[in-house]
Amino acid sequence: MLTFTSYNVENVKDPFGILTGKRYEFVVQLDVPEDDELYLENGVSARAIIKVDEDQVSIVSYDLQETTTGQLLDFDMEEDEEAALLLFCKEHLPE
Repeated sequence: MLTFTSYNVENVKDPFGILTGKRYEFVVQLDVPEDDELYLENGVSARAIIKVDEDQVSIVSYDLQETTTGQLLDFDMEEDEEAALLLFCKEHLPE
């Protein structure tokens, strides 16, 4: 199970007004145990685009990246990890 240690969130602007709902970009730092295949000495972050449309909140896309360099990692989260990330982002949406 992943643990989220800190995060940043920004509103993603839609300059053309063609997207429904609002979009937010979350960058969430993950606490990955050393024995996990995802572990990196420089840390791992998840960058997720979250869509909020009325009462529906969903992940549009996400990438895992090395925290220090921003280098994308070729890993996908498991379903329960994605669900945990979505729940975390949902709980930390800006007002």
